[in-house]
Amino acid sequence: MKMSCVCLVLGLVLLMTVSSDAEPHGTGGPYQCCFEFVHFKIPEKNIIQVVKTHSNCPKPGYVVTTLRGQFCKEEVVLKKN
Repeated sequence: MKMSCVCLVLGLVLLMTVSSDAEPHGTGGPYQCCFEFVHFKIPEKNIIQVVKTHSNCPKPGYVVTTLRGQFCKEEVVLKKN
């Protein structure tokens, strides 16, 4: 009797695990957010890529990628030639 109860409980736990809708590592959340911003000017010639942060981030901003790394800016002003 005790062994059948243990098997039943383990079977139910296994069934709950397999049928769960949970996603690992919060895959539905924003990919990259900015929490601290740099205030120095980044020369336009050094900029490789500019990406706006996700709308669910607590602070809006831009991730600026250069050869020296990534920096968060509150606003990005690029001049068109």
